[in-house]
Amino acid sequence: MREYQKTQCFETLALLTEAHAQLTKFIEKKQSASALALLEQCQQGAISVGTLIDSLEGDGTEAVRCLESYCEQVYGLYTDLQQGTPVNIWQVAKKLKKMITRCESAIRHQIPTRREVVFLPYKASMWDSLESVWKAAEEDPDCTALVIPIPYYDKNPDGSVREMHYEINEYPPDVPVISYDTYDFESRHPDMIFIHNPYDDGNYVTSVLPFFYAKNLKQYTDKLVYIPYFILGDIDPANEESVRRMEHFCLTEGVVNADCVIVQSESMRQVYVDVLTKYTSEKERPRWEKKILGLGSPKVDRVCSLRSEDFELPEEWERLIVREDGTRRKVIFYNTSVDTFLKKDEAMLVKIKENLRIFQENREEITLLWRPHPLMEATLTSMRPELYRKYREIVDGYRAAGFGIYDDSANMERAIAVSDAYYGDWSSIVWLYKQTGKPIMIQNAEVH
Repeated sequence: MREYQKTQCFETLALLTEAHAQLTKFIEKKQSASALALLEQCQQGAISVGTLIDSLEGDGTEAVRCLESYCEQVYGLYTDLQQGTPVNIWQVAKKLKKMITRCESAIRHQIPTRREVVFLPYKASMWDSLESVWKAAEEDPDCTALVIPIPYYDKNPDGSVREMHYEINEYPPDVPVISYDTYDFESRHPDMIFIHNPYDDGNYVTSVLPFFYAKNLKQYTDKLVYIPYFILGDIDPANEESVRRMEHFCLTEGVVNADCVIVQSESMRQVYVDVLTKYTSEKERPRWEKKILGLGSPKVDRVCSLRSEDFELPEEWERLIVREDGTRRKVIFYNTSVDTFLKKDEAMLVKIKENLRIFQENREEITLLWRPHPLMEATLTSMRPELYRKYREIVDGYRAAGFGIYDDSANMERAIAVSDAYYGDWSSIVWLYKQTGKPIMIQNAEVH
């Protein structure tokens, strides 16, 4: 039985206990009609609880046996009142209370509590931010863990939506997924919902369906949990400039509306708490301290467990990485980030062209694995449409040349596992890649 269902049972049983007190008053005042009507309500309340338990746990539970005894006692009292038989209401009320107490105890201690936990990823490439939490829930025998990918839309420069994306078929084979339109959030009322998209309608590039905004989801669960899809470099909470640059991450709808926020470290937790307190009041600090937890990122859990042999590489990748004599070229993970492109625009176009030329000249020794940010094209189309054509020409030329790998798949872990070093922009991937112990070099778009 789910926790919220147990709560429903306890609430109904509490109402029965309150009804007994009113019943005593009616009988003492000889208000038989009111007493009889109340007894009928008590009978129906007990039956509803018993029916729910039977439907979830099957026949023969101690809780239902207690309710059956309760109903027999209520029926006997009802019959006595109808026939005008004298009733010792205090003695009967004591028996009824004892039966309700036994029923509550049986529900609490003899019926196991199962949790239903729902994970709502929107981009398959960001699934690693939830994966280790899902695995823990999946392995818990008292938990039903459901992965429900949700659709998202690209946005036009004016904020309107255009193409819808639904990546339900891009998740790893070991992750069972169900379609978002087959799950009834209202009736199922999951105990916990995990999200990694915190923006609601505040993202200029993409948007999930409004139903899946954090401010809406919180009404359908007992606990809404937000885990960022990114990892940032840890900063000193005392560094005012670094904290200022972090503020927009801390003030999103997902952070504000979630019941719990899990961030990558204790120092990052302190930054979130300080920023949220700054924009509310010092009185709110205890609430933020309770809500923000520095338990670490599932993305780190995933990266630390990666092994290249765990991934079956596409034939094209194998051809570019492994020479004809069986020896292996070094693989460089080249990452270009949205943030750097938006800041450096034309300089980044020049830098990418130059880098591709250099890697092409050294293709016998090194295989380039270029993996742009998954939202690069959607972002440029929405925010820098004048640059999108030029960027697309570079991508098309690179893919046509065939000297390197272009990875636009949802599987970032494969790129990390197969590569020997990282080169590219500062981004959350840098802090993940650092966990592998492999070399890292950061590009400067203004150095040619």
